[in-house]
Amino acid sequence: MTAEPTTPHTVKSFDEEIDELRTLVSQMGGFAEAQIATAIDALIRRDGDLGLKVAEDDAELDRLEGEAEAMAVSIIARRAPMADDLRELVAALKISAIIERIGDYAKNIGKRASSMAASVPVQPVAIIPEMGRLAASMLKDALDAYVERDARLAIDVMMRDTSVDDLYNSLFRSLLTYMMENPHHITPSAHLLFIAKNLERIGDHATNIAEMVHFQVTGQHLVERPKADQTPLYTETLPPRS
Repeated sequence: MTAEPTTPHTVKSFDEEIDELRTLVSQMGGFAEAQIATAIDALIRRDGDLGLKVAEDDAELDRLEGEAEAMAVSIIARRAPMADDLRELVAALKISAIIERIGDYAKNIGKRASSMAASVPVQPVAIIPEMGRLAASMLKDALDAYVERDARLAIDVMMRDTSVDDLYNSLFRSLLTYMMENPHHITPSAHLLFIAKNLERIGDHATNIAEMVHFQVTGQHLVERPKADQTPLYTETLPPRS
């Protein structure tokens, strides 16, 4: 396939295609945000059916990701874009793939929420809604930065990742203590720990989107940020299950 010749008409058409792709990626982001919120709602309400619905609805996000990928590849093949335009299309490809991965984390949270619905409530679950709110708001702002080409907002998203890490570290310590004191609650506590880790990873992925947006807008890579997740350094062991 050869690139189309450049005319005022094709330039306008190209801009419209870029806008359409940007809108599709934004739609994916909105869907992923809703998936996160619904999965957390299923956990708090102890609604197993709602958790399973989140898992089932992930197929729609997979479909949208495939549509975005096909659209971006088609534009690249037909338009042979250069410089800023090429960066935008590559960013759309990468961001759509990241959003699809975020959807997988929401799907996992939904499944675990469903598994926990019939178990005894675990006290440290109170931290999860705040983690979910922060992670979802980071994703929303990262996608807003993408749509609006706002490098400053992208940096703001990156700075907030440590807040999610801090909550995860706090919950990790609380859950270890809780499992030591309540060994018969280890299974639901383990589910909760994986849910918290999924939310921490969603925060990381939202930050990755923000980094891509910053590069897309400015052409400059930022220095790699330090991670605030200290759990790999935590060596205290759990008691055997009774």
